[in-house]
Amino acid sequence: MPETAKHLRLRTALFLILDRELRGRAFVGSEQFVYWDPTNPRACLAPDVLVRLGEPLGLPTSFKTWEHGAPHVGVEIISAYDSRDRNWSEKLERYRRCGIAEVVRFDPDDAAPLRLWDLIDGDLVERDISDPEGHRCDALGAYWLVTDDPVLGTMLRLARDRDGKELLLTPEEAEQASERRVAELERELAKRGG
Repeated sequence: MPETAKHLRLRTALFLILDRELRGRAFVGSEQFVYWDPTNPRACLAPDVLVRLGEPLGLPTSFKTWEHGAPHVGVEIISAYDSRDRNWSEKLERYRRCGIAEVVRFDPDDAAPLRLWDLIDGDLVERDISDPEGHRCDALGAYWLVTDDPVLGTMLRLARDRDGKELLLTPEEAEQASERRVAELERELAKRGG
C-alpha cells in the first residue's frame, strides 16, 4: 500500500524523536514486521512506530516477540490510504494477540485525532483521554500530545509534562537548542572578558 508524503513525514518525525530520546535504552522501530506466533508467519503486524524498552537489539530485520518480548508501545498513524475504522477492529485484535502494552492511534484528519489503549488482563481497553492523566504513556514516562506544525499540520508529539511545555525534541530542534545555548555561552564569555 502506498504511503503519502505527509504520513511518511509524521511517522519519521515521531520515530526520530523517540530514537533520539531513547537511544541506548530501547529499541525503536518503524514499519517493521512484529511476529508473535513462531508457527504462523502471517501472524504479524507493522506498526508505524514501535518501542521495546531495555537493551537495544541492534538492527533486527524483523521483531519476534518470542525472542525480544512484546513491544511496550505501538503507534498507528492513519493516512488517506488507510480504510479508517473499517479494518481497525481487526488491527486492534492483532495488537492484542501480539501483547503490545500500549496502542496509540493517531488520525491527523480526525476532529478527535488521538485514541489510546492499554493491555489489561489480556484485553486492550480504550483509555479515557478526557482524564487529566489520560494522555500519559507510563512506558515512556511522557505524555502524548497533538500539536500544530507549520509544515505537517496536526502532529503527534510527546512531552515530559502534561501541558506540553517540555516537548521531546526532534533532532533538528535539539540541534537548534544546542546552537542557541552555545551562542548564549559565547555572549556570557564575551561579557566577562570585556
